[in-house]
Amino acid sequence: MVATLQDLFGIEAPIVLGPFGGLSSVELTAAVSEAGGLGSYGLYGYSADRISDTLAALHSATSRPFAVNLWLPTGDEVTPGEVDLAPAIEATAPLFDDLGLAHPSPPIEFLPDLDSQVTAVLDAAPAALSVVFGVPSERLVAAAHSRGIRVIGTATTVAEAVALDEAGVDAVVATGAEAGGHRVSFLRPAEQSLVGTFALVPQVVDAVGVPVIAAGGIADRRGVAAAFALGAAGVQVGSAFLRTRQSAATDAHRRAIEGAADTATVLTRAMSGRLARGIPNRAMRTIETSGVIAPFPAQNWLTGRFRAEAGRRGDGDLVSLWAGQAAGLATRDDAADVFAELAAGVPA
Repeated sequence: MVATLQDLFGIEAPIVLGPFGGLSSVELTAAVSEAGGLGSYGLYGYSADRISDTLAALHSATSRPFAVNLWLPTGDEVTPGEVDLAPAIEATAPLFDDLGLAHPSPPIEFLPDLDSQVTAVLDAAPAALSVVFGVPSERLVAAAHSRGIRVIGTATTVAEAVALDEAGVDAVVATGAEAGGHRVSFLRPAEQSLVGTFALVPQVVDAVGVPVIAAGGIADRRGVAAAFALGAAGVQVGSAFLRTRQSAATDAHRRAIEGAADTATVLTRAMSGRLARGIPNRAMRTIETSGVIAPFPAQNWLTGRFRAEAGRRGDGDLVSLWAGQAAGLATRDDAADVFAELAAGVPA
């Protein structure tokens, strides 16, 4: 019999916060955990020291279980020495100029070392480690389990879910094409892995022996009830929580989510070099019109140089406005209210 998420993670309600890379906050993660769900925190791009500090802050903010998220390498990542950034810098020059920022020079590295990130996570021992863009190694799964850490994999297709199950993960997130943010496909190109949540979840449930967490297009009690009807053991919710004041999103980002219609989001590689779903703005349009997008993670590093300053200034035209297709259902600005609405859809 498949375990419940409540038993697996020691939580009260089978509701998981989506781990926002770059938009997570200690306050929101702790709020979801304190409400009885599994708060999550995205650690994309964090150094080992920053991971240690962040998990210390999370442990101080809540005694309840929470998860942290890491990106696994797919093998197609480029290093600064492997890519000529000059064309992409030229294409984004108007965006830097708008903010009065100097055009950047390539860094020594785009991303921190994964092994050091993993070590920092294992040392801090959160309740769960979730991973995206791949299958965790046998060594990683064993090391996590030896410290009492559950491992969550993320799939966009049935084949990916099966690969994760065979690797020994404790649960699989089946994330449909409706979901906001990056499409975390790893067996086939993301454009060939755009399976909707309604089609994906029951097929994953039938194919694996671990609990399945439905993600994508879920923002209220109706989406939760539908996920359980499809056989899911729980849900992972992003945009509805990102809209709340407890997230690290800018006010401009929150307003964009609040005003989003069902057709308001698009899939793009403009902001990071990998396919992701968000609300179009000037930055996205400028880059796409240029036709010049550096490969990941070079493009993500480059746009991050102006996105950070734009975020500080509250400029919604020059940040990544990640959001899912159900963003229009994200009507609540308090995490506790969002959680209560979602919990109302969990079968008795």
